[in-house]
Amino acid sequence: PLLANPRNAAAGSLRQKDSKITRERKLSIFCFNIQNSDELPLESHVQALDYLKSLGFPTSPRYPVYTDPQEVQREIENMGETRGELDFDIDGAVVKVNSFAQRETLGSTAKFPRWAAAYKYPPEVKESVVRDIEVTVGRTGVLTPTAVFDPIFLAGTSVSRASLHNGDIIANLGVGIGDTVQVRKAGDIIPEVIAVSAHLPGAQPFQMPTVCPSCGAPVVHLQDETALRCVNPECPAQSLRNLIHFASRNAMAIDGLGEAVAIQLSDKGLVHTVADLYTLTEDDLLTLDKFKKKSAQNLLTAIEGSKRNNLDKLLFGLGIRNIGDKAAALLGEHFGSMDALREATPEQMCEIDGFGEVMAQSVVEFFAKDGTKDLLARLAAAGVNMQWTGEKKGNALAGKTLVVTGTLPTLSRQEAEALITQNGGKAAGSVSKKTSYVVAGEAAGSKLTKAQTLGIPVIDEAGLYALIENGGEE
Repeated sequence: PLLANPRNAAAGSLRQKDSKITRERKLSIFCFNIQNSDELPLESHVQALDYLKSLGFPTSPRYPVYTDPQEVQREIENMGETRGELDFDIDGAVVKVNSFAQRETLGSTAKFPRWAAAYKYPPEVKESVVRDIEVTVGRTGVLTPTAVFDPIFLAGTSVSRASLHNGDIIANLGVGIGDTVQVRKAGDIIPEVIAVSAHLPGAQPFQMPTVCPSCGAPVVHLQDETALRCVNPECPAQSLRNLIHFASRNAMAIDGLGEAVAIQLSDKGLVHTVADLYTLTEDDLLTLDKFKKKSAQNLLTAIEGSKRNNLDKLLFGLGIRNIGDKAAALLGEHFGSMDALREATPEQMCEIDGFGEVMAQSVVEFFAKDGTKDLLARLAAAGVNMQWTGEKKGNALAGKTLVVTGTLPTLSRQEAEALITQNGGKAAGSVSKKTSYVVAGEAAGSKLTKAQTLGIPVIDEAGLYALIENGGEE
């Protein structure tokens, strides 16, 4: 069967561990550039493409050359109007200066070449009829409405659902069940309803519920929030989402406990809170669909292994509002134990570099909730680790911000960034005037160029180690 869209088909095929499967997918490619042509007698981009074609490389079937800007504009518009007739998907057009000599004269900024400009075409828009609006409850209690409509084929996939985000957006659009709506994919990826084309006669705009659709408790508007939220700590929908999040890879990483298994555990009443995971038996798991003795034992082993996770994994797994995995690591390392964190004040939390008042308040509110004390007591009694067991940070790079770019000789980018944070530094993703150093490896790109433009010191992997060894001094 045909795959739904080329982007996922290509990415999924190239990531196959078995290269034979990749070969069976019969991927095709357009070569659009010769990266280095110093030794070739080529003076223009068209000459380079023609040369590639003469060697047998597939190139784009169309790369016209124009000298009149109005002709360029007409070609861009024509490509946009006829893109549905192509044998492949496009989402834009690129105009390039043809002459290599002129490109050299024009040069580049830190982010892009001055000799090329990209034009993005508007996302494809199609109409469909809304058949239902479902309201679901997330793990933090937020109610999210989703429009369910007749399936349409949009940007390479069949689409029949799109989030309406919140009640304000529904009110602004005036969406009701039975209305004809316009749907597009934001960024050609995420479906969204952008307008109502026609209202069903007599239909009223959908009203968000006043009670939680999962537990029936009244929903509330918290201060400075647009979304409605269920604040019942025993809400089944939240319990399920919390369970799925708790077992996820970046949290407690319980292999074999995915969404399907979590739903079964919840539906059968075997798990009400995450602490119940640690009381499950083999007999309990054998009641689940498709579970045999081996799969039950594997899941119990994974649950047992999660008890040894570092404190930050548990903190992130508990789903505290506004606390991601990095913030959880900051808290765990700084306070050292769950008990110390529980006693901490917002002011003490805000002493952590990179930790703000909103995050601190969320942590305080979590520990003040009914049931949190009992939940943590049950987890501790089950043997779940409540202590920070990771390496303490050094301070060699304290107060310094470093950006890693390119391919380093022995460290991956993630390993290099971890080394920076372990030594008290901040690993940033982009270069700015506040950047202390850029750690550059092979094939470093625009970040290196920007660092050179701003006069920021550039070091290699060996320089990073030397910086740490010398206590942050070059």
